[in-house]
Amino acid sequence: MDSLAALALPDLWDRLTGTQPDPDLWVVIATLAAAAAVVVPHTLWRISRNAITIAHEGGHGLVALLTGRQLTGIRLHSDTSGLTVSRGKPHGLGMILTAAAGYTAPPLLGLGGAALLGAGRITLLLWAASALLIVMLVMIRNAYGVLTVVLTGGAFLLVSWLAGSQVQAAFAYAVVWFLLLGGVRPAFELQAKRSRGGAGDSDADQLARLTHLPAAVWLFLFHTVSLCSLIGGGRWLLHM
Repeated sequence: MDSLAALALPDLWDRLTGTQPDPDLWVVIATLAAAAAVVVPHTLWRISRNAITIAHEGGHGLVALLTGRQLTGIRLHSDTSGLTVSRGKPHGLGMILTAAAGYTAPPLLGLGGAALLGAGRITLLLWAASALLIVMLVMIRNAYGVLTVVLTGGAFLLVSWLAGSQVQAAFAYAVVWFLLLGGVRPAFELQAKRSRGGAGDSDADQLARLTHLPAAVWLFLFHTVSLCSLIGGGRWLLHM
C-alpha cells in the first residue's frame, strides 16, 4: 500500500504541475460558441447565470478574508441573486475592495483561467477550480446555495478524475469562455436596472456611499474590467 501511494503521489503531482497539449482550434471555437449560446439567449442565461453568481459571491468572500474581515456566510438564491455577509469595519479599504470584488470576480477568474490554458495548464485549472468550490461550500448558508455549489463542484471533480484529456480540455475552455462572456453581461444588466430606478442597493451604489464617488464611476470600472478581461483572455485562448 505504501509503495502504491509513493508511486501515485508523484504521478498526481506531475499531472498537476505539468502541461497538457492544446486542443485543436475547432475545439476552441466550438467551446466559444457553446459559451455564447448559454450567455446570450435570455432563457438560458436565467439558468447559467447561477454559475456567475457563484463566482460573484465567491469574489466578495475571498477578498473579505484577504482584507482581514470575518466572513460569516454566503447565500445563493434561485433568482440568481446572492448575499455575502462579513464582519469588520463598515468603511475603509477592506470594505471597498470587498464590495468591488463581486462584479469583477467572474471576468478576472476567466482571465486567470485563460492565462493557465494559454500556458497548457489544463489540469491545474480544473483542480484549482474544484478546490475553490469545496472551500466555498463550507461558507454556504442555505440549501439552494449548497445544491448549486455541489452540482458545480461535482462536475469539475468528475471531469478532473474520470474524463480523458480531450474532454478535459474542451470542458476547461468552455468554462473559461463562459466566465469571460458571462462576466460582461451582469454590469450591463445592472446599468439597465439603475436607469429604470431599480437596484438602489447594488454594489455600485454601496461603493458610491463608501467612497463618495458616483455609482457611474464604479459601473465604468465593472465594464472596463469585464471587457478588457474578455479581450485579453480571448487572445490567450485563441493563441493570438
